[in-house]
Amino acid sequence: MTNFNGLGLHLGNLSRLSDARTRSISPENFTGEPSKGGMATEGTGASPARSLGQGWKVSPSIDVAPGATTVLADIDGPGALQHIWATIRGGRWRFLILRIYWDNAANPSVECPIGDFFANGWERYAHVNSLAVCVNPGRVFNCYWEMPFRKHCRVTLTNLDEVETRIYYQIDYTLTDVPADAAYFHASFRRSNPLAYKTDHTIIDGIAGKGHYVGTYMAWGSNNTGWWGEGEIKFFMDDDGRFPTICGTGTEDYFCGAYNFDVGICEPDKPHAYSEFSTPYAGLCQVIRPDGIYKSQQRFGMYRWHIMDPVRFDKGLRVTIQALGWRPDKERRYLPLQDDLASVAFWYQALPHAPLKPLPDRDYLEVI
Repeated sequence: MTNFNGLGLHLGNLSRLSDARTRSISPENFTGEPSKGGMATEGTGASPARSLGQGWKVSPSIDVAPGATTVLADIDGPGALQHIWATIRGGRWRFLILRIYWDNAANPSVECPIGDFFANGWERYAHVNSLAVCVNPGRVFNCYWEMPFRKHCRVTLTNLDEVETRIYYQIDYTLTDVPADAAYFHASFRRSNPLAYKTDHTIIDGIAGKGHYVGTYMAWGSNNTGWWGEGEIKFFMDDDGRFPTICGTGTEDYFCGAYNFDVGICEPDKPHAYSEFSTPYAGLCQVIRPDGIYKSQQRFGMYRWHIMDPVRFDKGLRVTIQALGWRPDKERRYLPLQDDLASVAFWYQALPHAPLKPLPDRDYLEVI
């Protein structure tokens, strides 16, 4: 990542001085203004702090009522979000919708259930240890995608659940000039449940303009026995028609694994088993195994960040993936699957952007 005016620091330029101003928004400082942190006299921590008073963790979190939308951050630019930290008590992650709006746009550039945005789509904790997203013990979400904006940034959270949720959060950002070639961060959620027979799951379509694709997360629920990941991912760029410019060789290949993520295939001394892994750029971060009673389906969580290999497009982009297994016959034929596929596409592009496809209704979103 390059450095401009305090954005995108890395070990190679960490020592360089900058005129950028660091700010942070949390329930202890809702505006991020200088000298305004820790001033609360009321909040979710008021009772534990009652004998200590102001300045002693009076407002570490907020409660979001069923059906309510709350503004987590409202920032005048120019600047960039650099880190989002959050942990949640109460409420289901698929029913908590994160939205981010850039430069006073009417439509969000990010619209996604909060768990899926942080590569935890099955409402069960999975450790993620990557450059862009970290999910750590205590069910703590961290995002390090760099998100520049020129005029304004607004971050909201909508609670579609029937119960109140409590969120502890901190949004760290910098106020600084943003160069002309800096694009805007986008993320969009899709789900096919079940995937229609002999069709591809659309990870994203409708992107128009110039930009680059930087990541995919998938929550994959298997509705069949046997292996499920023979399908190819395809990137239809710019003027592509029926056939794409980029075509992968298999699902586990795209997510930087091989041979079914099964250590027993290549290591004869080990039993056959899915092997979870989490690396800076890719991972099979979650395997939910059936319990033999009510949790009957295998479920998987996978991410691939195109940080070192962004997929660049000039006019537009569409990304699809197939669900393929094997038929149990001697002819070794593929079996088109009808699995439960949920995905998040991450990309940067110039504004204005085409409106994101609306999220499905609450019942279709639900993890069952």
